[in-house]
Amino acid sequence: MGGERYIGVAERRARLALRHRLAGSARAAVPEDVARSLVALHGTDPATVYLALGARLAEPATTVSATERALYTDRTLVRMHGMRHTVFVFPTDLAAVVHASTGLDVAARERASLLKDMAKAGAPDAAWLTEVEESALAVLARRGQATAAELAGDEPRLRERFVYAAGKSYEGVHTVSTRLLRVLGVEGKVVRGRPLGSWTSSQFRWAPAPEHPELDAAEARAELLRHWLAACGPATEADLKWWTGWRVTDVRRALAAIGAREVDLDEGTGYVTDGDVDPVTGPEEPWAALLPGLDPTAMGWQQRDWYLAPELRPSLFDGSGNVGPTVWWNGRVVGSWAQRPDGEIVWRVPSGDGAGREAQALISAEAERLRGWLGTTRVTPRFRTPVERELAESGPSGA
Repeated sequence: MGGERYIGVAERRARLALRHRLAGSARAAVPEDVARSLVALHGTDPATVYLALGARLAEPATTVSATERALYTDRTLVRMHGMRHTVFVFPTDLAAVVHASTGLDVAARERASLLKDMAKAGAPDAAWLTEVEESALAVLARRGQATAAELAGDEPRLRERFVYAAGKSYEGVHTVSTRLLRVLGVEGKVVRGRPLGSWTSSQFRWAPAPEHPELDAAEARAELLRHWLAACGPATEADLKWWTGWRVTDVRRALAAIGAREVDLDEGTGYVTDGDVDPVTGPEEPWAALLPGLDPTAMGWQQRDWYLAPELRPSLFDGSGNVGPTVWWNGRVVGSWAQRPDGEIVWRVPSGDGAGREAQALISAEAERLRGWLGTTRVTPRFRTPVERELAESGPSGA
C-alpha cells in the first residue's frame, strides 16, 4: 500500500449514507437532486427508477408525479443507453458526456452487427437501411414520441423481417424496427419516452434524443469518472472498469486526466477525486433503507464485501448477477424485502447479523413508508431472486 491515507469500512459507509442520500438527514427534495448525487439510476426495470428515488426523497408521496415531470415534461432527466450497454436514467445535462464516453464504441459495434445480420439473411443493404432510418427519425420528430408500431404505420419498411442466426439453436426472426431502434438508442439519436401504461410498465414509446454537443471521447470519460468518483469514491480500478465497461487503459487515462488521488483500502489501492482525501464522518443518526432490485448503490461497485456479506449473496442475486431488493442498516446490506399481492411490504433479516431492536424498528418504519406511497400499485422485480420470491409468497416480516 502507498496511498495518501487509509479509508476503512466505517468511513466508506459514512460516505455512502450521505452521498447516496440514504440517511434521513441526507434525503433530497426532488428527483433531479438524487440523480445528480448518484450519477445514474438503473433503468432496465422501469420500477427501479421510481423505487430508488422514493427511498431517497424527503417526501416520498411525490415520487411518481415528480419523476414523471422530470422525465416527460421538464426533460431534466433522460432514460438512455449508457455504461455496459445498459439503460439508465441520467441528468439530461450529462447526456453528451455519457454518449461520448460510453456509447460511441458500443454504437459502432451494434450498427456493424445489424448490417452483418441483414446481409447474411439477404435483407436490403446499408443504403436502404440509411434511407429507412432517416425516414423513421423524421416521423419521430414530427410525432414527438411514438411506439415502434406507430412508427411502422408511417414508415412501413420498418416492418421488414429477416432471420437472425439461421441454423443456430437461437435462430429467430427480427423486424428492422426492433434492431434499428436499438442501434439508434446507443447512437444517441433516440431515447425512451413515456410508457404506454403506468410507471411500472416496460412498454415505452420512443422520443428524439435531447440535442447535445459532440464531445471528445477522452474528455468525456474524464468528466464521467469525475462525477462518479465524487459520488462513489473511494473505488478500486476493478470497480471503475466494471461500472464503466471501459478498457483498463481508458480507466487509467481518465484517472490521470482528473488528477485522482490514491488511497489505501482493504481491497488494495483505491481512488478519490482531487480534494476528497479528507476524512468524512456521520451521519449522526442511525438509518435504514429498503432499496429496489438493481439499485445503483447495491450495484455500484464490483468489490462489495465492505457493504455486503458474502454469505448473503446467493439469496440476493439472480443467476445473471442482478441484485434483488435489499434491506440496509447503517451502510450495509442485512436482508431482503418484497411486496405481497395484498400490498404488504415484508422483509427478512437473518438472525445473528447484529441488527437489533433499533434496526428492526427503523426497518419496519421504512417498510410502512414505502407502502404508504405505493398505495394500490403492485411491483414485481423484473429480475427475481430466491429470497424475494419466497417473501412475496409467504412468511412474516422481521428477523
